[in-house]
Amino acid sequence: MSCMLKVLIAPDSFKESLDGMDVAIAIRQGLEKAINGVEAICLPVADGGDGTIEALVKASNGSFMTSRVSDPLGVPIDAVWGIMGDGVTAVIEMARASGLALLTDEQRDPRYTTTFGTGQLICEAIQKGYKKFIIGIGGSATNDGGAGMAQALGVKFLDKNGKELSFGGAPLADLRKIDMTNISSEISELSVLVASDVSNPLCGKTGASAIYGPQKGATPEMVLELDAALKNYADIISTNLDKNIEFLPGAGAAGGLGAGLMAFMNAELKPGIDLVTEALDFDKYLQDCDLVITGEGAIDGSTIFNKAPVGVAQRAKKYNIPVIAFAGTLGDGYQKVYEYGIDAVFNVQNKPMSLQDSIKSTKELLIDSVDRVMRFSTLL
Repeated sequence: MSCMLKVLIAPDSFKESLDGMDVAIAIRQGLEKAINGVEAICLPVADGGDGTIEALVKASNGSFMTSRVSDPLGVPIDAVWGIMGDGVTAVIEMARASGLALLTDEQRDPRYTTTFGTGQLICEAIQKGYKKFIIGIGGSATNDGGAGMAQALGVKFLDKNGKELSFGGAPLADLRKIDMTNISSEISELSVLVASDVSNPLCGKTGASAIYGPQKGATPEMVLELDAALKNYADIISTNLDKNIEFLPGAGAAGGLGAGLMAFMNAELKPGIDLVTEALDFDKYLQDCDLVITGEGAIDGSTIFNKAPVGVAQRAKKYNIPVIAFAGTLGDGYQKVYEYGIDAVFNVQNKPMSLQDSIKSTKELLIDSVDRVMRFSTLL
């Protein structure tokens, strides 16, 4: 079949299977099988979670770095971070150092897990001279309000006896004073943008502990303990730093890391997909496009909350460009995305198969699915 078509391919990663660029390349291969002469531009995106580093660094021809840091339980690990192609912007995913995926189910306990490793990555980038930061904060194992991150930057959290608190969310119940004397002097010179896809406050029924604590291993009793600890943390920040972060939208993101970044690094929180598309100058690539193809591992009712595929579609619709999406699985409520700019959604599976088989075959399934869909579309 022959058709001159310009297509922007802008997917998120398919978790546990392919990163965003690999997904985009597989989609391009499917297009090229179906259509002769297609012009396909690969521009993977992310919404602040897994794949944010790859999307920003690869698309901008940047570079990757590896640093030795502490995991959520203080075990030394190697964590990847990146430098965008502009040479001045460091990109950090907190999940690489403080993520839930780094722990087994038995190790999960947000009373003790810490964001210290994320702070170490920030320190490493500062020491190398970077002053602009994009920090993705999805996938955390922590509920410490970003206190561990701040401790890595030199902040001291003290109890009533002037003793430094240990790591984790639970010790914040004993916080009485914050000592900023030794905080890194470069902090005031930094520009810090935080990619987040949630707007939860720090405390309360919709706060970090209540909504996200259980998936990190918290029992109902722990949730109450952690929420009270974060409330005390917010009160001491208000008293000592004159910053009221408790009810700011996004303060509860990543177990309160959103609050910590705003309190100690003067960070600005933005919806992850908005931040990423702006950093990539996304609209520039939409010029003269005939079609946008997006996707991610799972599309369901929650995708409408500014997840990557909907974020991409919203931008494409400003130019009246049709959008189709491919997904590894379609969950409950996936049809809602039709009201948010996505015109058609396709599951890549072509026969009954297990999740593990689907994950192993994602590349081939994507190529085949795109090929089949685009062969049909050329008949319309």
